[in-house]
Amino acid sequence: MAMAQPVLRAVGLESQYADVLAQIGRPYVKVSAIQSNPNTDPHEFEVTPSVARSFHRADFVVENGLGYDSWAAEMLEGTHAEVLSAQKLLNLPDDTPNPHLWYRTDTMPAVAAAAAAFFEAKDPAHKAVYAANLKKFDTSLAPWKRKLAQVKAKYAGAPIVVTEPVADYLLQEAGLKIMTPLSFELSIMNDTDPSPQDVAAEEALLRGRKVRVFVYNEQVTDLQTEALLALAKRRDVQVLPVYELMPASVAHYQDWMMQATAALNQALAASAK
Repeated sequence: MAMAQPVLRAVGLESQYADVLAQIGRPYVKVSAIQSNPNTDPHEFEVTPSVARSFHRADFVVENGLGYDSWAAEMLEGTHAEVLSAQKLLNLPDDTPNPHLWYRTDTMPAVAAAAAAFFEAKDPAHKAVYAANLKKFDTSLAPWKRKLAQVKAKYAGAPIVVTEPVADYLLQEAGLKIMTPLSFELSIMNDTDPSPQDVAAEEALLRGRKVRVFVYNEQVTDLQTEALLALAKRRDVQVLPVYELMPASVAHYQDWMMQATAALNQALAASAK
């Protein structure tokens, strides 16, 4: 049987957005991911000629917004493609402190619906395919949302600490109490030195074992966060790594979120022993 020929080209600036675009657009949309290596610091990304070509050829581009992918601003201004911002789709103001929108349960359903609408408008011959793909995607998110609700039902109010706000939306939807000062989180995220007071507060929470889980960004670490990770382990506080980009070990975005939520549940369960 002949393979379907792509009709449209789409780009997700981060691998998780590209994955959702591919799930909605297959087999008629050729999708590229710009940032896809979970072992590198996404904040240090530099545009290459091949990246520029991807933008030039694209019909549809999804960006995160909130300054997370500001490196692409010049490229986006010069493209003929339709550009979808997750930030704008969710009506979030520019001063929203946490840009890691893919950890929210409402982000990808909105992105998927907008992508399906664009693909259907540009390629009406395959409208039924895109609509069916969207329905399948939305249905596939249900197990993750159920798991998240189970975590909330069992552990709502449990105190935790984090290094930066990578998974904060997920943690908050699980009803957990983030004890880390927000100013500390933002300092680590923005690669600036947190105040001595914030460092002392974070260390005290770990030393006193006043929290159940220590959540850290596995993708971006420094001496400060590595020292906190070591302290958490010494004090027998459960540790949970999280990522900014979709790990290569998972097939799809929804699998990643399910895996992250299951790992959170496991860490909370272990902390109760």
